[in-house]
Amino acid sequence: MINELLLLGSVVFIFGMALLGYKLFGKTGLYVISALATVLANIEVVIIVNAFTMEQTLGNVLFAVTFLVTDILSECEGKKEANKSVIIGVFSSVFFLVLSQSWLFYKPAESDWASESIATVFGNTPRIILASLAVYFISQLFDVWLYHKWWDLTEKKSGDKRKFLWLRNNGSTLISQLMNTFLFNFLAFVGVYDLKTIVTIAFSGYIIYIFTSLLDTPALYIARKIHDNAEKKALN
Repeated sequence: MINELLLLGSVVFIFGMALLGYKLFGKTGLYVISALATVLANIEVVIIVNAFTMEQTLGNVLFAVTFLVTDILSECEGKKEANKSVIIGVFSSVFFLVLSQSWLFYKPAESDWASESIATVFGNTPRIILASLAVYFISQLFDVWLYHKWWDLTEKKSGDKRKFLWLRNNGSTLISQLMNTFLFNFLAFVGVYDLKTIVTIAFSGYIIYIFTSLLDTPALYIARKIHDNAEKKALN
């Protein structure tokens, strides 16, 4: 039960920090969250846990917040700013990949106690990050594109630009996360785990994404309220 509680707490904390970052720093706060999440998720993804009767990686929640970030930016700041956060995430991952791999080339001192553990954790990182980079770039840009396609459709049908926020949010996120989950797990873990394990991890990851997608909808409504209040304050 402890894993389930920790995962639920992580969702609340991570989504809450995204909203707090947006309230305090505007879109810059979301760019920071996007950069941190993409780097940390690539470390966390190597940890496999059992929770909700499923085997899953710990990186799922952090990857989920990147979709929330692009949806907030799409809704409140525009498509260009949403795509910019994707580029920032890729840039951050490249920076981390190069730097973390350079640590493995140092000759440790006799008193060193960390190098062996660092090598264990980051020795497999290049493949994971390269897989993540490719899939993240494709799925996130697709998510932004699909969000605005849903937006065009809902605005055309309702005549109101603000209606059906829940539909464009979930309609884009659930589809793009399905793409993200199965592509990433195949590229990252083929040859490491057997196919059955990869499918299990991917399936459980997508179940978590369905859960986080439903949770990020109220977060997106809160973010739009934060944006509206900031605009009113700026006009006064």
